[in-house]
Amino acid sequence: MNSYFQYFSSPINDYQLPKKFTYPFYYEPHALSKLAANEVQEYLRTQSDFEHNFGLDSSKSGMAIGKMFGVLVVQNQQDEIGYIASVSGKLAEKNIHKMFVPPVYDMLTKDSYFLKEEEVLNEINSSLESLENNIEYLALITELKAEKKKAAIDINEKKEVLKTGKAERKVKRDKAQFDLSTDELLKFNESLNKESIKAKSFFNNVKRYWDHTLKNLNNKLSHYTNQIDNLRKQRKEKSAALQGYLFEQYQFLNSKKEVKDLSQVFDENSEHSIPAGAGECAAPKLIQYAFLNDLKPIALAEFWWGQSPKKEIRKHQNYYPSCQGKCKPILSHMLEGIDMDANPMLENPAIGKEIETIFEDEHLLVVFKPEEFLTVPGIHIQDSVQTRIKKQVQNLSGPVTVHRLDMSTSGLLVLAKNKRIHKALQLQFINKTVTKRYTALLDGIVEGNGGTIELPLRGDLNDRPRQLVCFEHGKPAKTEWEFIEFKEGKTKVHFYPISGRTHQLRVHASHSLGLNIPIIGDDLYGKKSDRLYLHADTLEFVHPATKQKMVFHKKADF
Repeated sequence: MNSYFQYFSSPINDYQLPKKFTYPFYYEPHALSKLAANEVQEYLRTQSDFEHNFGLDSSKSGMAIGKMFGVLVVQNQQDEIGYIASVSGKLAEKNIHKMFVPPVYDMLTKDSYFLKEEEVLNEINSSLESLENNIEYLALITELKAEKKKAAIDINEKKEVLKTGKAERKVKRDKAQFDLSTDELLKFNESLNKESIKAKSFFNNVKRYWDHTLKNLNNKLSHYTNQIDNLRKQRKEKSAALQGYLFEQYQFLNSKKEVKDLSQVFDENSEHSIPAGAGECAAPKLIQYAFLNDLKPIALAEFWWGQSPKKEIRKHQNYYPSCQGKCKPILSHMLEGIDMDANPMLENPAIGKEIETIFEDEHLLVVFKPEEFLTVPGIHIQDSVQTRIKKQVQNLSGPVTVHRLDMSTSGLLVLAKNKRIHKALQLQFINKTVTKRYTALLDGIVEGNGGTIELPLRGDLNDRPRQLVCFEHGKPAKTEWEFIEFKEGKTKVHFYPISGRTHQLRVHASHSLGLNIPIIGDDLYGKKSDRLYLHADTLEFVHPATKQKMVFHKKADF
């Protein structure tokens, strides 16, 4: 029996096995997966096998780092049901642990090629740091910068003197034509020409002086810059070679025992370059171990343990799907031939739902969009508010859709019937003269009566469509909120989005720097429920044709 196969500590006779394997990118954990996860979480609460600060115990020292863990329910060769567990990345600076399956490739093995090459790279980095912080090098940079500035000022001043002298000589020549005889004019022009040659010679000498001065400084500086450039080139070449080596070492199996390395997997299944950490996530580790040890995968689940990262939203003990950027290309190969649950994102959730028209005239419509209904056609699903309205309403022209609601959000939308009205309405949204109010039910108790949340957002390139809070590269996002009431341990609030970023209200509600409580039913930043409890209940704008203020309300049904 292999050492990582775990029997369930409680009876599982009453549990039915799933008919198909978990679709890893959007799922509800199977009951057996949850049971396995609970046992792993109990181990994490009580273990003494390693020291790691997850951020759950304020008495622990060191940086708090939460981790993603995975469990895979499996069937062994004796038809026994158990599970294996894994962790994403390193844990306590180690790859090998008692409870968690090993990585696909262990780069931390003693005297490994990776560690040796990493040592070389560290030496290069150390030499670079020493050179870049050398006192003489820094002094030369400062001196060169100052001398360049002085040279520019001096040359410009002398150039202006040269230009002024030339202009003055022209005036003298023009005047002399009328005042002097032919012989006198000839001698006079000769003297002016000598004056001009002398002035140009002086200017050229000034330029030569500065060229010589700056050249000497650049020569002194090149003693350092040449070394720095060579080291950077070495580092780049060494890093690329080491990266290529690592890509070849990550060899991924599938159920047919077919092997592909990291480069092959991404070449075939992704348009993007290989992201850092690819192959180190929990799910590939689990499936690799299962295939290597003839364990049949039954059900998968991944959960977060500990403090959330600063940018992402990860809630302690919440379940999460495998990431799109790092894991999808790998798992597309590894799970080839496995009978999996259908991708729910390919199913149209709007079937049987209707759009309600709240207002309509010859210029525009205001409609109510139910939850789980696209505003505009998606990649896989064409059914949307836009496509239905185009079929239902005659004499439409132009883009129609002025603004959007997330598929999972219900509420009011204004649509234009022609290009002129569309442009006028869109301008109101751009100028932020449209008032939008949302009602949300949050999964906990919020302190305070209201306030403003300002957290800049950008897309998570490794896990679309999730958004990140990013103060460096994010776009400004501002939300005002106010408390309405408490309901059975939940909080009802109003949100007023000042900006309109993707998932803005969902992130601002759930992030630790926002309200730190997710909206109920938020399957990206909280927990899945019967629906997302977010509803656009109020819409105010000026009618582009009549110039009347239009105010519409549609109360949330929660």
